Amino acid sequence: MGRLVLATTNRGKVAEIEELLKESYDEIVTAAELGIHVDVVEDGENFEANAIKKAVEISKLTEGDVLADDSGLSVKALGGRPGVRSARFAGEEATDAENNALLLEQMRGVTDRSAQFVCCIVVASGGRVKFSVEGTVDGVIGEEPAGEGGFGYDPLFFLPDSDMTFAEISMDDKNQISHRAVALKKLQELVKVQ
Repeated sequence: MGRLVLATTNRGKVAEIEELLKESYDEIVTAAELGIHVDVVEDGENFEANAIKKAVEISKLTEGDVLADDSGLSVKALGGRPGVRSARFAGEEATDAENNALLLEQMRGVTDRSAQFVCCIVVASGGRVKFSVEGTVDGVIGEEPAGEGGFGYDPLFFLPDSDMTFAEISMDDKNQISHRAVALKKLQELVKVQ
């Protein structure tokens, strides 16, 4: 059991992680709640490298397991971009709207609009990786934004099975099928048997 320390301060992520892993840990807290503030430069070549970097660095500063994640959008026609630069696609301080606008501009006239949201979650302890899992969800980049919910590329990420974007489906539905949910469910199974 023990304690799980989360590298994120995103309340949505924290709630989702707590819900899925509450049976596996006695306590779940954020690094910030413990007074741990580490500015990790996310310069890895892939999502796993960035998640490992965050989890390992924080795990050197506290007891228990540390969970970190990195996620983003991979578009087939763009060779996997924006990828690890998803949050900074249109520049270091880019807004979601600016990132979405650049994505639409680069997708103009492209017929294969297939894309994938990817989330890599890493758990480390004492400076060493214990678990690394990846979750994905497939979709298509829409021609224009749709929906008011979600964040990031959600208004452009169209789910053919539901005929809606990630920004149009309910948060409950998104939390069942999202890339983060898929990765967390894989992690949940690993943590159960540790």
